[in-house]
Amino acid sequence: MGIVERLVPDGLWEVFQDVAPEAPQRPQGGGRRRCDDRAVLAAIVFVATSGCTWRQLPPVFGASWQTVHRRFADWSAARVWAKLHRVLLDRLGSKGDVDWSRCVIHSISVHAVKGGPDGAESDRPRQEWAGGPCHLPPQRSADLSGRLRCQPA
Repeated sequence: MGIVERLVPDGLWEVFQDVAPEAPQRPQGGGRRRCDDRAVLAAIVFVATSGCTWRQLPPVFGASWQTVHRRFADWSAARVWAKLHRVLLDRLGSKGDVDWSRCVIHSISVHAVKGGPDGAESDRPRQEWAGGPCHLPPQRSADLSGRLRCQPA
């Protein structure tokens, strides 16, 4: 089993194909052959899980970092990740495999009434949001497959 099949198992690949848009066709035909979508998805998973930058992407996926990033941007614009998340939650939920007792509501997503529930202003000085709940650098996984490592830029 290769790195692509380990990062994108058959079950995930089948679900992904249902939510991913069709590959665009060139009206005039010809052009370069499109990189394999499964390999590109595996490269995206590798970047997301290893902490590699796009430019450090190992060449074993058969696509350049530019192609992988472009496909990631295209799929993001098509809301593929949200659709995939919804389908996977629905499938897991129908099997009873989702433990909602561990559900988290992110505080930035929930509107808080100004001044609290009774409308009284607090004595504390107001703090501005700094961009997110935490700004920790991603951990760099030494390797996912026992052989691959992020390549220096």
